[in-house]
Amino acid sequence: MNRTRFTLASLVLIFVGVILSLTAAESTDRPPNFIIIFIDDMGYADIGPFGSTLNRTPHLDRLAKGGMRLTSFYAAALCTPSRAALLTGSYPKRIGLMTGSFHPVIMPGDEHGLNPDEVTIAEILKTQNYATACIGKWHLGDQPDFLPTNHGFDEYYGIPYSNDMYPGNNAKGWNFPPLPLLRDTEVIGELTDQSTITADLTREALRFIRQNKSQPFFLYLPHVMVHVPLQAGEPFKDQSANGILGDAIEELDESVGQIMATLQQLDLDDNTLVIFTSDNGPARGIATPLRGRKGSTYEGGVRVPTIVHWPGRIPAGSSSDEITSTMDLLPTLARLANSKAPTDRILDGHDIWPILSAAPNARTQHDAFYYYRKEELEAVRSGPWKLHLKADNGQPALYNLSADISETTNLINQHPNVATRLETLLDQARTDIGDGVTHPGANVRPVGYWHNPRALLARPDGKPLNRGTYKYIPEKWTERKRVN
Repeated sequence: MNRTRFTLASLVLIFVGVILSLTAAESTDRPPNFIIIFIDDMGYADIGPFGSTLNRTPHLDRLAKGGMRLTSFYAAALCTPSRAALLTGSYPKRIGLMTGSFHPVIMPGDEHGLNPDEVTIAEILKTQNYATACIGKWHLGDQPDFLPTNHGFDEYYGIPYSNDMYPGNNAKGWNFPPLPLLRDTEVIGELTDQSTITADLTREALRFIRQNKSQPFFLYLPHVMVHVPLQAGEPFKDQSANGILGDAIEELDESVGQIMATLQQLDLDDNTLVIFTSDNGPARGIATPLRGRKGSTYEGGVRVPTIVHWPGRIPAGSSSDEITSTMDLLPTLARLANSKAPTDRILDGHDIWPILSAAPNARTQHDAFYYYRKEELEAVRSGPWKLHLKADNGQPALYNLSADISETTNLINQHPNVATRLETLLDQARTDIGDGVTHPGANVRPVGYWHNPRALLARPDGKPLNRGTYKYIPEKWTERKRVN
């Protein structure tokens, strides 16, 4: 009798073990989820893992402790080109989005936007049956064919351009329309109280994660903060030691904490790659020890604080100083999702999974990394060396970033051969991608162009947007692709 009971108990345990093994196998076979948290205007030293002592970021501290810091991770110098690079894996100059049509970034009712012929991360992941969402600031065009749902995202919630493009900022004579809040392609309201925007976007992100917990998902969360006008919700307002900037940063840290807690609650954290980074250097924050700020091609304008986290796959508490960039995310995520990056066009990003997973001898594939300011090619980095064409007094300067991360010492006279080699790389970029009006680039693709664009909400006086004095001559350096 006891032996019979023992036998039955053993069979039950074996059966349960088989079921658990099958479940584990199914979980392993499921492609990973991807979350990209893209902060606006956050400086290199604005968070604890990158040296901040002003802003409390316990959740980001924990994220870095459990993952990898990328200390030479690059974005573009401004909002629009940075988002274009991330989603397409290409230099913004290559796809005509180094600026808007008449301003350094895309403006409300702009005739330019992300060409529908471009292939985004979301479109690649859709081929692998991923649920996809963009929640936050888009800034790649507000005309119908430019919006996220036409670029591989199942859903969109957020604002179509920067949060300072609203009537309250018309003192400069811009004549901005009301700032629209969109769900998919429909304007569902006007964003007037920006103190709620971080909480709103976080709520939408958590909803998307919960709704899609049973299938692979890609969440692109480009936050509105910490772009001016700076705001924070009531639980965070006036709570930091760093004024409203610190308040906004600490609320963003809490948002990260809520996302990570939700992944753990749903048992998804071990199968989710989380990437936290910024679209450019700081407008109000700190880039120390880097030189420069947002809009600059010094390191402080384009090298951004970046953390990658995936338990069991990315070594905890690690860091890498290899050259990596937003452009690398498309080929890397494509590989991890068992898909492929497009082969019918030139991409500038590389698969950096060997670096993220700390594979032996993993090295950057960026033999040259190019720095564009608007349409102008200003610098190139190769290994530790950076040649900046318009440094102090507008003269070329050569920096060794390994020894001089702050770009203080010009070594061009001591290392003329290095400068000559980097000048050759710049010439290659001018031929390939272009440089201003005089070098259109042999391998650029057409920017999206919408004939007779309209603002999503009417401007207060019904007049067209004041275009200011910025002169843009798109036909001089890239073809425009009319999409309507």
